[in-house]
Amino acid sequence: MTARPSPPATPDPAPRPAPAGAAPTGPASVRPAAGGSGVRRAAPLSAEDRGRLLAGAHHDPHALLGAHPVPGGLAVRALRPFAEAVTVVAPGLRATLHSEGDGLFSGLLPLRDIPDYALLVDYGDTASTAPDPYRFLPALGELDLHLFAEGRHEQLWQALGAHVMTHQGVAGTRFTVWAPNARGVRVVGNFNRWDGTGAPMRSLGSSGVWELFLPGLGEGELYKFEITRPDGSKTVRADPMARRTECPPATASVVHASHYGWRDADWMARRGERPVHASPFSVYELHLPSWRPGLTYRQLAAQLPPYVKDLGFTHVEFMPVAEHPFGGSWGYQVTGFYAPTARMGTPDDFKFLVDALHRAGIGVLMDWVPAHFPRDDWALAEFDGRPLYEPGDPARAAHPDWGTLEFDYGRTEVRNFLVANAVYWCEEFHIDGLRVDAVASMLYLDYSREEGGWTPNVHGGRENLDAVAFLQEMNATVYRRCPGVVTVAEESTAWDGVTRATHHVGPGGFGGLGFGLKWNMGWMHDSLGYVEKEPVHRKYHHGEMTFSMVYAYSENYVLPISHDEVVHGKRALVSKMPGDWWQQRANHRAYLGFMWAHPGKQLLFMGQEFAQGAEWAERHGPDWWLLDPSYEAESDHRGVRDLVRELNRRYTATPALWERDTDPAGFSWIDGDAGEDNVFSFLRHAADGSPLIAVSNFSPVVRHDYRLGVPGDVPVWREVLNTDDPCFGGSGIANADPLKTEPVPWNGRRTSVAVVLPPLATVWLAPA
Repeated sequence: MTARPSPPATPDPAPRPAPAGAAPTGPASVRPAAGGSGVRRAAPLSAEDRGRLLAGAHHDPHALLGAHPVPGGLAVRALRPFAEAVTVVAPGLRATLHSEGDGLFSGLLPLRDIPDYALLVDYGDTASTAPDPYRFLPALGELDLHLFAEGRHEQLWQALGAHVMTHQGVAGTRFTVWAPNARGVRVVGNFNRWDGTGAPMRSLGSSGVWELFLPGLGEGELYKFEITRPDGSKTVRADPMARRTECPPATASVVHASHYGWRDADWMARRGERPVHASPFSVYELHLPSWRPGLTYRQLAAQLPPYVKDLGFTHVEFMPVAEHPFGGSWGYQVTGFYAPTARMGTPDDFKFLVDALHRAGIGVLMDWVPAHFPRDDWALAEFDGRPLYEPGDPARAAHPDWGTLEFDYGRTEVRNFLVANAVYWCEEFHIDGLRVDAVASMLYLDYSREEGGWTPNVHGGRENLDAVAFLQEMNATVYRRCPGVVTVAEESTAWDGVTRATHHVGPGGFGGLGFGLKWNMGWMHDSLGYVEKEPVHRKYHHGEMTFSMVYAYSENYVLPISHDEVVHGKRALVSKMPGDWWQQRANHRAYLGFMWAHPGKQLLFMGQEFAQGAEWAERHGPDWWLLDPSYEAESDHRGVRDLVRELNRRYTATPALWERDTDPAGFSWIDGDAGEDNVFSFLRHAADGSPLIAVSNFSPVVRHDYRLGVPGDVPVWREVLNTDDPCFGGSGIANADPLKTEPVPWNGRRTSVAVVLPPLATVWLAPA
């Protein structure tokens, strides 16, 4: 049945547009006939507006497209490339628009106000109906834009990127992107065959943010942004704020909405009860894609937590999880800062893994890389045609070591992007700690640069003042928003106050950077240099093992034997050791015993817990076959793994080893000068004064009746750990009987004990 067309409406002398989505207030049944009958032609666009719109270079396509009250009725215009016909449909309304060419369709409808209308688009072989994206108000609030402009939007991921939402009563996806230098931005994706002509975004004023709400679009859609640069050329970019990506080498962003229900409430409530620096903190570092190659996040959740829990580590540390195009970068060249890598599953799958570790009582740290980003032409580099995330000076922007670009920490929006990213991983994924990569390269303007290749700061110094301010803001924000989270700096210089509070000014005039912990790269370098020497030469390098105590309390330290020490020709930890296979394993065990007893937390990279002899390679991961019972030397490797388990068990149960890690009163040398013997002996003290003795003999000879000065208030000591125990692969030389304290002055103390020191071994003694 065909309804009788209504007469044209009387034009309102002062037409007032109704809010987009408002109910029609004009004639109740306006149905111009198909074919344009009853629909007059709308006034054409100016040549300039038409050209800019079709070229994807218009800042306000919503002013040209959609429905607008004009003298004489309601002008409706749509841009649908390749369509044969476009019809406006609404309750009581069906009006076919006139073609203007180039995919533009328009008409002047006899209406005063804007109805809830949709567009029926006929492509000849197919047709679809959806609400017109250009009838909606901006889906991003003024407060979001204000906070972003000030650099204070601490949940920026909720404002920018792609968000599935209901806007003005209609389900769809809001797209927003920061591109202040762009002449125009369009959304492209599989939903429009990667042709963004019909999806231009509007500029939201001076914020530099572009926005478009696409009704009917939901999760799983692939998308990018087509940007018209200042010179008129085009570039297609992945979303910097994408929370999900295609699996590399594909590079599209994916519309994502999380549906994960967390089950780690107990862990989250407890994790902030005790400061990390005064708690057990033993970290197992791993590269997720190669720990068990081929496993998904959910499969890892079944295998990783029980393995780590069995070995007694308190935390895991993931090498970078954020999306990166080249697997050989190990994640340190990030293109998707807000998206877990798709190589092993979805963001909700990654949450499942974190949740499983928490429910097993294991904290989760991840490497975070705000120091640089790659130059891929579909990612952040010159994102909108000009330097945006990087400094404008090419020499300043180029990272000299890795062929990447540094961030412009002085730009408000860039700093906000990074600070919010740190918060994002902690709040959205319940990450317990961020180990910040390459901090030294951020702090110094002359880092890896030749003289004359850098510009001093305003004070004439080499410190990057913008980077300092960024790190301080990041740390302060994370600690304020996320109780129990720790930030850890990989900082290889003597910068003063890395773990000092940001409001405490040090001798250099800077406030502290505000990190919770810092990797002790000096201890790592010196101690490895010592144990790599043949025992006969070690006495000449004795100070390399004791020097760490000169500065041990200048920062809150982690002792790292990380992935960096077992790749690129540096050899695996056990392979660094001199001697035959037995001596190498003995040195390895003795070194771990020394490391676990030394002030500071500890970190060990995967494969080193069972003395893997080969360097790590990301293509195949640890040599798990070494633990296969069919392998002849399997017991050699299992013994080292059993030692790591016992070290962690004893460590966690012994407050003297962690409670006063940052307090000089928690440590005292027994004898730090026994270089001729290759022996190091010291005491650790808990808050209540209870002691533990650690003695390391890095000589291949047994030392009988080796006397150590000890506190007189402990009458009897007993051996609680011996890395030479046969169950760990050792020779079995031990202090089987209790050791009585004798009134024999030694090492500056009035009492002492006589012990036997196994060859190439560490022994721990505790009050009996």
